[in-house]
Amino acid sequence: MEIGGGRKLKSTETMAVQSVTRSAPPPRNRSKPITFLQNPKIPFAASLLFADAVLVALIIAFVPYTKIDWDAYMSQVTGFLKGERDYGNLKGDTGPLVYPAGFLYIYSAFQYLTAGEVYPAQILFGILYIINLAIILLIYVKTDVLPWWALCLLSLSKRVHSIFVLRLFNDCVAMMFLHAALLLLMHRRWNLGLIVFSVAVSVKMNVLLYAPPLLLLMLKSMDIIGVFWALAGAALVQILLGLPFLVSHPVAYISSAFNLGRVFIHFWSVNFKFIPEPVFVSKGFAIFLLAAHLILLALFAHYRWCKHEGGLLNFLHSRIVSMKLRFALFFSSASPKFGKSSSSSIKILTKEHIVTTMFVGNFIGIVCARSLHYQFYSWYFYSLPYLLWRTQYPTLLRLILFVGVEVCWNIFPSNNLSSALLLCLHLVILWGLWSAPPEYPYAQDKPSSRKHK
Repeated sequence: MEIGGGRKLKSTETMAVQSVTRSAPPPRNRSKPITFLQNPKIPFAASLLFADAVLVALIIAFVPYTKIDWDAYMSQVTGFLKGERDYGNLKGDTGPLVYPAGFLYIYSAFQYLTAGEVYPAQILFGILYIINLAIILLIYVKTDVLPWWALCLLSLSKRVHSIFVLRLFNDCVAMMFLHAALLLLMHRRWNLGLIVFSVAVSVKMNVLLYAPPLLLLMLKSMDIIGVFWALAGAALVQILLGLPFLVSHPVAYISSAFNLGRVFIHFWSVNFKFIPEPVFVSKGFAIFLLAAHLILLALFAHYRWCKHEGGLLNFLHSRIVSMKLRFALFFSSASPKFGKSSSSSIKILTKEHIVTTMFVGNFIGIVCARSLHYQFYSWYFYSLPYLLWRTQYPTLLRLILFVGVEVCWNIFPSNNLSSALLLCLHLVILWGLWSAPPEYPYAQDKPSSRKHK
């Protein structure tokens, strides 16, 4: 590479930038935009939030609490508060602690606020439910995907209400932080969004299903240095939260809190109950699902999420070329000019592209998960309406798919028919997402100076 040849470097840089934005943006509708107060989704979302708050209060008042994990959570937290730092000794009724350290801090606060009692904990989780729903409604309002009336689907799940206020699962806390992180990403607050995302991971590891699409979005919207610092901030959160355990018993902490090889009990599986148990628990079945997961992610990334950049490989190549140029010109006299042109090559992603990529990436993980327990429905329920309206299916079929998924999750215990039906519904939704034409991912406005804050 000729550092002194400014003309050659410039042409190489231009080719790299052009390869990232190969497809021209589609023509935009020039009609006058609807103002915030004229958007019918806003008053409807506010009314929906109030109505759901009333429903949650009625559920807490009149529906009996179901004892599952709360007592175990409190036992594990009590051991932590008494000074135990060996994860192998933090146990409850359901077994040893298997969540990262963020779970302990948050549920320690819950124990302090509720004295470990169920009824005040239900009130606390009712508030958590409303906060989470408010965040989700804000995401839906800021993305022009669903019609206003379809927002009511977000409040129609019997199972999700039960997960939040009758079971008090930590999945609820993790997903609230995840949705908050997604809202921050929509507003280009990438560093802060990664920190909140890392907090969500510290509560439950399922949030990592969002990690592959998140990394791709970061590479699209930030330069390599920005991606590095954002990831470093997220890693620092994990280190700081786990520091008391990493210092004292690091092996026990890492092996328990970040165990990706756990085998769940076949009886509780909602999705693959029709698979014979010997096959279900086998390593071969796990490898098959992992391979399917990675292949589907690669296909969607190449043919859908990066289609307008010429495919995944072309996009990654352009980012590598850009990174090489950045380091090469850092020590040359052309570095000021390069810095200006490099920053201009980073374009703003649309809110819809961010949400679609994140939700679809997570849904692929759901489809390929070996075992989905009942509380795992909260991992993707709130994305279902968005995903359904991202397909080109008619509205009636979208509603049938939504109701079908909800029915499968409310059959207890699951059986061969309900689990097979759920898998079929998931595959139909996934096919609809695959067959839908990808939209242009970049906004037409100028980059904001706050995009990396």
